[in-house]
Amino acid sequence: MTAKVLLLNASYQPIRALGIKDAVDLIMREKVEPAWGTDYIDIQTPSKVFKLPTILRLQHMVNVPDRKATWSKWGVLRRDNYTCVYCGLHTGNRLGFTVDHIIPRIQDGRNSWGNTACACRPCNKRKGGRTPHQAGMPMRFEPKTPRTSYLIVSGQVPKEWKHYVKV
Repeated sequence: MTAKVLLLNASYQPIRALGIKDAVDLIMREKVEPAWGTDYIDIQTPSKVFKLPTILRLQHMVNVPDRKATWSKWGVLRRDNYTCVYCGLHTGNRLGFTVDHIIPRIQDGRNSWGNTACACRPCNKRKGGRTPHQAGMPMRFEPKTPRTSYLIVSGQVPKEWKHYVKV
């Protein structure tokens, strides 16, 4: 089965998506309760049909550490909303954009959230292997590590989850 169940903290903050087996395990151990207004999935066993809530809420608060954002080229472009850090050109997609290293790699610049930004091809070419200061190209915003304290879900998100999960 590929169906998923959303697990919420006692404060209704989304923690993660669970598989059916893990969701049933938490229910049997009485660690969770159905969240208000949840839908149900029918689980067929040889002798009976069980109704499994699609959203479960923990009965007690648990400490969930902040999730660390993993650097990627596509992550940088999404973080900057496909907007050039130098000229402000914006499109709704990644076409025509590159990832620019603020401190160029030839000057020991690294692939990190704070050292990379979205740049259009003409601006990245103009900047070349120089820093923005050396190239006389002021940055419109400072690149930062994206916040990831929220749950990131990809693929088809059930409609009842949309109240809790940012899509």
